[in-house]
Amino acid sequence: MTANLLKIQLTQRRAEFNGRRSPVSMPQIPVVPENHSHVLAEFDCLDPLLSALRLDSGRLKCTCLGVSRKWLALGTSAGGLHLIQKEGWKQRLILTHKEGSIAQVACCPHDEDFIAVATSQGLVVVWELQLERRGRPERVSVSWEHRGQAVTALCWDASALRVFVGDAGGKVSFLRAGSSKAGKGSGFVIFPVQTVTTVDSRVVQLGYQDGRLLVSSLSRCYLCDTEREKFWRVGNKERDGEYGACFFPQNKGLLVGQPPLLYSARPGSRIWEASFNGEVLSTHQFKQPLACPPLPLITYRDEPQHYDPVPKSPQSIAFSKLLYFGDQNLLTWTDSAIYIFTPHNGQVLLWTEVKDLVDIAVYRNELFCLHGSGRLSHLSLLSAERCVERLLRRESWPLAAMVCCMFQHAITTSRARKAIPIDRLEHLRSQLSSSTHPELTGQLEEIITKLEPLDSASSSRRSSISSHESFNVLDCGIYRVISRRGSQSDEETSSIINHSTSEEERLKEFSFVHEEDPADHDPQSSERTEAERSEQGMQFHLPLSFRPKPPRIALQAVRDSVSSFVKKINTLQMNSELWQRADFRDSGHSEISASYSEEMDNEVYNEMPNTEADMQALRAATERATSQIQDPLVLLDPSCLGETLQEWLTVLQGILGPEELRSAAAADSDVNEPGEERSGYLNSGSEQQDGSLFPSGEPTESITEESGELEEREDKCEMKPDGSNGNHPAPVRVESPEPLPSDLLESLTQLATLHTEMSCFRNQENEAASCTLFLRSYFFLLDQERVRRMCLMCYQDQPEVQSSFIEAMLELTQSSKVVEVIQRGDLLRSLRSLRELQPWSAPPLLAHLHRLYQKHGEAAVRSFTQFYPTITPADVMTMAQQSHFLAYLDNLVQSQTEEHRLSFLQCLLEPESLRQDWLELALTHDAPQRCDTISPDGHPRWHSHRFSWGYGRLLSLLIRLPADLPSKQKMAECCRSHGYWTGYVFLCCELQCREEALSTICQLDDISLLEEVDGVVPQTLEEWKLLIRLSQRCSSAVDSEQVAGSNGSGWSNGSADCGGKINPENLTLMLARTAGPDRAVAVLEECQVHLDLSPHSKLVCELLRVTETRQRAMIQTMLERCDRFLWSQHA
Repeated sequence: MTANLLKIQLTQRRAEFNGRRSPVSMPQIPVVPENHSHVLAEFDCLDPLLSALRLDSGRLKCTCLGVSRKWLALGTSAGGLHLIQKEGWKQRLILTHKEGSIAQVACCPHDEDFIAVATSQGLVVVWELQLERRGRPERVSVSWEHRGQAVTALCWDASALRVFVGDAGGKVSFLRAGSSKAGKGSGFVIFPVQTVTTVDSRVVQLGYQDGRLLVSSLSRCYLCDTEREKFWRVGNKERDGEYGACFFPQNKGLLVGQPPLLYSARPGSRIWEASFNGEVLSTHQFKQPLACPPLPLITYRDEPQHYDPVPKSPQSIAFSKLLYFGDQNLLTWTDSAIYIFTPHNGQVLLWTEVKDLVDIAVYRNELFCLHGSGRLSHLSLLSAERCVERLLRRESWPLAAMVCCMFQHAITTSRARKAIPIDRLEHLRSQLSSSTHPELTGQLEEIITKLEPLDSASSSRRSSISSHESFNVLDCGIYRVISRRGSQSDEETSSIINHSTSEEERLKEFSFVHEEDPADHDPQSSERTEAERSEQGMQFHLPLSFRPKPPRIALQAVRDSVSSFVKKINTLQMNSELWQRADFRDSGHSEISASYSEEMDNEVYNEMPNTEADMQALRAATERATSQIQDPLVLLDPSCLGETLQEWLTVLQGILGPEELRSAAAADSDVNEPGEERSGYLNSGSEQQDGSLFPSGEPTESITEESGELEEREDKCEMKPDGSNGNHPAPVRVESPEPLPSDLLESLTQLATLHTEMSCFRNQENEAASCTLFLRSYFFLLDQERVRRMCLMCYQDQPEVQSSFIEAMLELTQSSKVVEVIQRGDLLRSLRSLRELQPWSAPPLLAHLHRLYQKHGEAAVRSFTQFYPTITPADVMTMAQQSHFLAYLDNLVQSQTEEHRLSFLQCLLEPESLRQDWLELALTHDAPQRCDTISPDGHPRWHSHRFSWGYGRLLSLLIRLPADLPSKQKMAECCRSHGYWTGYVFLCCELQCREEALSTICQLDDISLLEEVDGVVPQTLEEWKLLIRLSQRCSSAVDSEQVAGSNGSGWSNGSADCGGKINPENLTLMLARTAGPDRAVAVLEECQVHLDLSPHSKLVCELLRVTETRQRAMIQTMLERCDRFLWSQHA
């Protein structure tokens, strides 16, 4: 209804606008392209603050700035540090320094009581503000390590409370902040100041993340592991100039749990994207994307600037600093513009011209800019609709209208109605004067006619909720609404009726579940339900128009959660109906009702002593079985142990077993003679599933009725997927039917779990089915962790056992608050809720992760690495698809440090046969086509080893694992059959098949396989001769294949650098470097290879001869000097 009214109003406004529109065309405000959705806006003026601090004069200026959640820190040329509280822009503190002006300032990101300051003389000070204790600020650490040098960068390690410092000389050190919170003398335990390293040139920018320090200098970018004191260079190419670098956390959306990335600026508007280990993954080119026009800065200072759609020329910019900004963005700047990129898609979010920029500090989506004149500006990155909303609140009418006109594609969508309702835009139009702003007024009217109304479903949902005073959501998913319409007396009079009928009305609301699942439908129960509905006097139904239909899982939870309560209500209603109908029936019926009442009373009176007797019998059987198991002769004999547990199980079945099994036990006790043995529960598992739960003796009437009910249920069971008649699985029992003392429950748990584990050692055809039936019937007695380990070790090939365990855990954890978060579909919040459950227990956590996987698929599996070792790869393997499990395994191994990955992967291989399975799995997923790597005759194709394998890092670890000779041979054959030539060459070398390895390298025709650190270098002259002969033989075949590939074959891997070829000339130069040029020429003659060396090769050989001669002369001179020295000492 609301949507129809909005459409009618919009139609009327569009007609009015068309009627009022002048035939003379007015100048239109240019519209921003649809790929731009954000702007930089300035709402606050900081000039009064600078005036109050006297920082707007020519003598005293602001030199640097830092920002945190609470503070804005301003360093001055006089050595003062002003701490401004962002809320209200009030000055709270001023810290003075006599060691020069303030050069750098950095606020601690996670503890705002600490702030680091560097002065122009090279002094670094860490202040503790002590505002919470209302104390005076204190210098807790001081460093003169950089005296006389200009400090160029500061960076905090908030976890260890230390500050990394970089200067113009290339020195990097860290300073520990000795906090007074830890007590006196805490800062003297460790050296407070230490030098980390000295790089080749001035430090431009520092970054720290998860134990890694990022140092960007004028020429290179370095990565340092501060715990192990190891260094890496990011990339191989140098640079010359100020280029920044920063870490990029991946803690949003589907990337939770992934290691951070790092970005390093390069010349020509390029940025390297590298892994957390410093390996360059890709290069982002922003020269051409920056040819787009800049977006205007939305500011109160100047007249509103319109968007100029004229494209700019491509920009080649040196990004002097890179900052992680907002939500997965990169920010950089020059002296005249601000640039914001989204590196995950390589696009420019926006760039805006801002004059005279000197420095920028960011916090979340806020920017604080320091200009050359000493002026400060406070900018915010906002979406277009949020910017308009804030401008409307500030009553900046022309500016708000201009933003609406520029970003029409964002303002007219229905999503924007949440921030900018239609009435707000109508009010904006009324505030504009058609005489002073004709173009804005006309264009805004046209925009209003194009507005899309808000979703009617969400608006009706809000109106329905707002009509009630309050509501809450029950665990089963039902909304409980507390209405204000009725009076207090009405609520008191109807409270008893509502309490007795609410649970049944819930089932009435969700009765269509039985229609969807005919296997669960019971005709007798449905008849009773219809009769009770017809006889119900007062109906209580709460209209929940704002609540969508719950899913099938929620409905099943509703039915299970209220089943026991409905049974009690049905019993009470049945008894009350008998009493009411007694007055209207004849005398015969009265006698039947009276006799029935007497029988019910007798059963109630006999129930108490029977329950106590059953508990005593169960306790006696449990104690007897426990004492027998403690005998080593019984414990070490599987047959005796099985008989003992079977005897105990018979008693357990008659007392705590399911209803059908209790009836069967009662029938056995009535029919069988005392000396006869009763059939075991597990040994007759197949018979129970066929319906013959009772012996062949004379059955009683109750037994016949119950067996008939069982036959009816079995007849209504659905067909299995394979087409055979399958039995409906027994319900999982997660709660005990009778209250059990804690000591008895503990003994029962030990025996029941032992019985389940003993089934692993029996070799019977129906063992898996029997174990599944026992697990579903007595899950409330089992040790969940031991059952989980049993399923992983013994029943990996029987998924029905594992599925029954998961089903039981899902039902057991249904009432957890985490389930509500998971069902909302937010993966990030779900993982955060699971992390809050620490310390974890594996079975409940496994159930929650199973829900996550069903909801999100591969994205959820990739984040399961954070739950290791509570959740092992074996658990994930039983849950996920093979391709998804492979992604999990790769992430899990890569989460370890590089030196520990191999040993970590080896400890995961239990049993060791998993090595071959995982290898074949990695070779068949995200791999190149086999026809691209293997020729029709089974040989390697030219340069086919350069194809990228999706799980190449995992493959390289798997083939390096220690293994016996047959396993290595099998792995080598597997690599050869799939065309993974790098692994095949490595395994050939380990198997001492060096001739095969050299032959494969010659067919791949890449000399880097011989020259690299891990390359296969010939060790003897015989291997050199063999390699030269093979190269001469393969050169012609490779040339023909390369020509065929250039004529249209599509199996190039896209690499522009194909490396040097393997030919006799290149091999001769390698041999000359190893054994000398004369020996290399002799080997060529022995191989009968007539080779005319190129001028370059001849020059290299001559240089090698000269070098060899000089080395010999130098060695001879050194030996002579040593000899003379020794003789002189002897004399």
